[in-house]
Amino acid sequence: MKFGVIRFPGSNCDDDALYVVDKALAPEGASGRIIWHKDTDLGAVDAVIVPGGFSYGDYLRAGAMAAHSPIMAAVKRFAEAGGPVLGICNGFQILCESGLLEGALARNESLQFICADVWCVVEGRRTPFTHAIPAGRHIRMSIAHAEGRYTHPEIDRLEREGQVVFRYCTADGEVSPEANPNGSMDNIAGVCNAAGNVVGLMPHPERAVEELLGHGGEDGRSLFLSALAWERGTPARVGGGAL
Repeated sequence: MKFGVIRFPGSNCDDDALYVVDKALAPEGASGRIIWHKDTDLGAVDAVIVPGGFSYGDYLRAGAMAAHSPIMAAVKRFAEAGGPVLGICNGFQILCESGLLEGALARNESLQFICADVWCVVEGRRTPFTHAIPAGRHIRMSIAHAEGRYTHPEIDRLEREGQVVFRYCTADGEVSPEANPNGSMDNIAGVCNAAGNVVGLMPHPERAVEELLGHGGEDGRSLFLSALAWERGTPARVGGGAL
């Protein structure tokens, strides 16, 4: 499976994402390459990752300028054709600013930059990046953002339509105000579009793919393995066992 990782001026997790799909998951059949923001064509890719960072220095609003980069027209065409797109942190902000995902990411309730490990429960929506993860499983990843408070003017509709993919929770899986690090509505950590092929989340799965980095080495990895299984049409497996 070929992943394209978009690089904007100010991206700082593009190499991390590329390492995951081109090195860490190479034995699973993944490969990846960087796509520059000024390019107008994605080339031959099976999935797109819009990585974290501070594109264009977060001027105006986080992701607002990157949403108008030349490459985003190609990302939109790819998404509209059903291609899997994953936006991580700043990538989530960019997807919202570009209209590929609903809602917006506002300043954290604390007005402080937050860097911490968090737990998220997987809601069970069938997307390329979560279809193989059992609904209700809670996974640990890290966050690092100042503008991660998810807001939506029609949150009830979004909930009804099943577009919430991840929620902040406790280590025991309880969705509570205490588990919400940034004040996001309904503890939302990630959402998808109506079709389910575009997913955005504030936590960083690319930082939780190897035992060396903690998190059991599988929590973030499960999203990428799920995408590989989606492409092949086969069950995803982690450590010899089904997700």
